[in-house]
Amino acid sequence: MKTIVFYTKRLSIGQMSLEDKAQFIELLSDPKILKLIPQKAFKLDEIMLKFNSFLNNPINVKDSPKSIWGVYELHKKELIGICGLLTNDEKDRELAYRLRHKYWNKGYGSEIAKGLIDFSFETLSLTKITADVNVENTASVKILEKYLVPYSEFYNEKDKCTDRRYVLELKAKVL
Repeated sequence: MKTIVFYTKRLSIGQMSLEDKAQFIELLSDPKILKLIPQKAFKLDEIMLKFNSFLNNPINVKDSPKSIWGVYELHKKELIGICGLLTNDEKDRELAYRLRHKYWNKGYGSEIAKGLIDFSFETLSLTKITADVNVENTASVKILEKYLVPYSEFYNEKDKCTDRRYVLELKAKVL
C-alpha cells in the first residue's frame, strides 16, 4: 500500500513503488516531455538512480531539499506523473511536476500545482512557494499564472533556455 501525501479532486499524490518503474522511465526519456523542460535525455542507469532515490521519499519534507512523489488517478495504480518540492538557488521551496504525454490537456497540471500549493501552505506551514519554468513551455506558464506571480526571468545555463520564476507568498494576518 502506497503512503499518500495528499489528494486532489481526481488524483492521489504518494510515494512511488517498484511497480512505477516503466512509467517513470517514460517520464524521463520521452522527447515530447524533455523538449519543454528542456532537458537532455538521461541514460537508463541515470534514470534508475533517480528512480531509486525517489522511492519512499518522506512525506515530512520541511528539512528535505528535494522530495518527489508519484501522481495517480484516484483508485488507479498506474503512475501518470511525478510532482514534488525542490529547493531553488535562493533556498526557497519550488513546485515541480511532470506528466506523461498521454495525460496532457486534462487539467491535471493545474490540479497538481494547486494541490502542491495547498499542501505547502496548509500542511508544511510554508509562507512562500516558487516555481521555475522554461518560457517556451506555454502550458506550464498558463498553469503557473493561475496561482503565482511572475517574479524574474533568467537564462538557465544548465538547460540552455530562458526560465521565468514565479512566486506566491502568504501575507501575515493583521490583528
